[in-house]
Amino acid sequence: MSGTSMDAIDAVLVCFKPDDQLETSEVHSTPFPEKIRQSLRELIKPDWAGSLKEVANLNATLGTLYAQTAQTLIDKSGLPKEAISAIGNHGQTVWHQPDIEPRFSWQLGDANQIAEITGVTTIADFRNRDIAAGGEGAPLVPAFHQSVFSSANKHRVVVNIGGISNISVLSPEQSTIGFDTGPGNALMDAWCLQQQSLAYDKDGQWAASGQCNQALLQQFLQDPYFKRPYPKSTGKEYFNLGWLNSHLDKAIPEEDVQATLLELTAVSIQQSIMEAAPQTEEVYICGGGARNNALMSRLRALMPAVRLEKTDVLGIDADWVEAIAFAWLARQTLKGLPGNLPSATGAKDFRVLGAIYTA
Repeated sequence: MSGTSMDAIDAVLVCFKPDDQLETSEVHSTPFPEKIRQSLRELIKPDWAGSLKEVANLNATLGTLYAQTAQTLIDKSGLPKEAISAIGNHGQTVWHQPDIEPRFSWQLGDANQIAEITGVTTIADFRNRDIAAGGEGAPLVPAFHQSVFSSANKHRVVVNIGGISNISVLSPEQSTIGFDTGPGNALMDAWCLQQQSLAYDKDGQWAASGQCNQALLQQFLQDPYFKRPYPKSTGKEYFNLGWLNSHLDKAIPEEDVQATLLELTAVSIQQSIMEAAPQTEEVYICGGGARNNALMSRLRALMPAVRLEKTDVLGIDADWVEAIAFAWLARQTLKGLPGNLPSATGAKDFRVLGAIYTA
């Protein structure tokens, strides 16, 4: 899994037991080489003016990098490749367009390379079958969250805070729903990179040094995306520096902008939970945002009546939930079982997701 934060490729070796319980036996993370990260950042800008060759080169290069990451994980585990059923590869999203024609979601990372280099059957392109069936192609993780995190008697919400934030509403009384709430780390990371030359704001320390500008926050929250009914999904092709700069019409201290962006992430998550699931008793956080102490503090302050923890307390490390989810989705594909939840994506029905690249 490499998400919209574009920080690293996360790989997890997962053993699924007959009772659908899972066990992670090995993990590995490969940081993105800065040259590739910069190329990807440029590619997703709306005014990108590169060539088709550049895109094709990135696709092949990422495929090889994913394959090397998977092979390193396999080598660390000590298992023979024959012991591994499949590699589920999400790929790197460079454009997500589920709401205007033509509708698609585009991930780079040639799965042919992964299957060939590792000798393990690889499953990729998980999103577009759901889109073809009328869905948003995202979020796909609610089906996995439902499988491993749901409770028979508690109203739970799982929040994945990557570049974009999404929630899964797990109720014992109704179907699971899920949707993207808006920016997670994407805007904070972009502003931090531009102003501080740092890839991210560690522990939210820079944001904590500033003050939230309430007028700017309210301006952010007027964006039509936050008022759209779910199912809905978004990406960095929408919430990016261009979006941010369109709102910065007067001089505001840099640290105050960062504090306001953190508040935007927290408030948009809190409002989404309260609107979609007012009975929520427990909220569990995963993704990179779970390690942002300032963000976690704001979420707790905004939802004081709710138990708010990392997914670690449920037995799955917050850093690895999404990578494990795509192992689960690959397993669903191999078994001929659906990987989407129409109640989360808006698809007209359940669908088996992904393309299989046989070893």
